[in-house]
Amino acid sequence: MFENIIKNVTRFVSLTEEEEKFFTDLLLCQAFPKKAVLLRQGEICQFEGYIHKGCVRLYCLDDKGSEVTMLFAVEDWWISDIASFHEQKPSKVYIEALEDSEIYMLNPETKEKLLQEIPKFERVFRMLVQRNLSTLQNRLVNTISKTASDRYLEFIKVYPSIPQRIPQYYIASYLGVSKEFVSTIRKRLASKEK
Repeated sequence: MFENIIKNVTRFVSLTEEEEKFFTDLLLCQAFPKKAVLLRQGEICQFEGYIHKGCVRLYCLDDKGSEVTMLFAVEDWWISDIASFHEQKPSKVYIEALEDSEIYMLNPETKEKLLQEIPKFERVFRMLVQRNLSTLQNRLVNTISKTASDRYLEFIKVYPSIPQRIPQYYIASYLGVSKEFVSTIRKRLASKEK
């Protein structure tokens, strides 16, 4: 049941069997149906979650009330509002399940207990934050410096399985383009492959 999350964590640190058990005993496994909202703007994020199964997105609302997708998380990714979780301040974002999803979660208390008992988990979470920061930084650079077509190509490199799993309007929201543009570029790329 916990094989994938253990592989995810042991990319950064080695764990004894006792440490693995202590860690997995702290995890809360939750199932969320498609369209479930895990976090709403204004709420305090009470979880850091590992996606065991499914696809979720983190998004915010712009000044017109339109949804702007900031990132997607699929199997073997982690999801949270890091600022809200660590500072225990109201979130500025939403987190929504785009598919039926199973997520292993730590809350602030269980995470603190984990870090107290097994300090090497500090490295795990530092590496996860670095990966998240790198992903967001690359996204920002791409948004500023690349054409919409190039941003789509970069998107499918980072998220190769997502275009087949979710509606195009979510991808358009992530790229800052219309869903018609996404449809056009997908057709153009498909015709090049023939």
